[in-house]
Amino acid sequence: MFKNKNKSTLSRTAATTAAVVLTAAAVVAATPGVASAVSSPLSCAHIATHFDLARQQTPENIALAPDGSAYVTFAAARQVARVTPGGSTRILATLPAPADGGNHTPVLGFALTTGIVRAHDGTLYFLYATGTADLTGLWRLRPGGAPRRIAALPAAGLPNGLALDPSTGTLYVTDSVLGTISSVPTTGGTPRTWSTAPELASTGFLGANGLKIRGGAVWATNLDRVTVLRIPVLRDGRAGPVQTRATGLTGIDDFSFTGHGDQILAALNGPGEVALVRPDGTHSTVLTAADGLQNPTSIALRGDTAYVLSAAYVTAKDPNLLLAHLNDRIATQTVLTSTLPTRS
Repeated sequence: MFKNKNKSTLSRTAATTAAVVLTAAAVVAATPGVASAVSSPLSCAHIATHFDLARQQTPENIALAPDGSAYVTFAAARQVARVTPGGSTRILATLPAPADGGNHTPVLGFALTTGIVRAHDGTLYFLYATGTADLTGLWRLRPGGAPRRIAALPAAGLPNGLALDPSTGTLYVTDSVLGTISSVPTTGGTPRTWSTAPELASTGFLGANGLKIRGGAVWATNLDRVTVLRIPVLRDGRAGPVQTRATGLTGIDDFSFTGHGDQILAALNGPGEVALVRPDGTHSTVLTAADGLQNPTSIALRGDTAYVLSAAYVTAKDPNLLLAHLNDRIATQTVLTSTLPTRS
């Protein structure tokens, strides 16, 4: 069993839970010979920003802005932060702690901020899981404003992945405990259960996880089932039949499309790797701990730059933001106006 040896850097509950969270997914990390250098189509991997574990800065999810800023959720600290193009970190919001300290948060036992997206007007939407009815849900943070919950989500669940369909103003939410995907308008209100497909369910730990919108479909990962799923959005907005697009991705968390068809980069949290998943479902390792990964949680791409967050949940060494160059022939079409510089 993997244990967090530096418990002083997190609260006792969060540290112990974090070790448990990744143990089931991290078995392959204990096997020898996993280290390797950055591989094609990525190159020039380097750590751009180091976060402060003593302040519970365990980055869980990321959203990018046109100016090169990265907005991140610090799970254990219950915070939303901005990493500037210069590499500095500024806390934008700290969410209120639940009355019970988060001890009743399903499966994990500590309150945490999870998925985050950014709308074109700079508004941030993010998820907060506490195990309590008064705080668990979808939150909104407008530029210069204060965080506000705009939709309550089940306290018995664990809202995790978040994706925005700007064409309809719809936010989609995965629940890793309930095994569902819900939809909520950006204006807030009562969530609607969009899919309860069995492929989203856990097998005892955490199920539906990362989430993206692409090509008229909702894409999701399942941590327990080590899969990537595609669910078409039908003309009436309902969920179509689930397609399993990739399997065998142990520890899969969040992911991002490269811009080359349905090819994706996936964060494999427990193994401490990033995998390239091809449209036919085959996959290969392109980043490892040798490149600086410390339990990677999420990935975002802008232009030819990949942003990879590592939370160090189990390694308890160096939560960080890693940047890598994506080969031009499969780069996304969005132009990166500026990137985060290398920092020692």
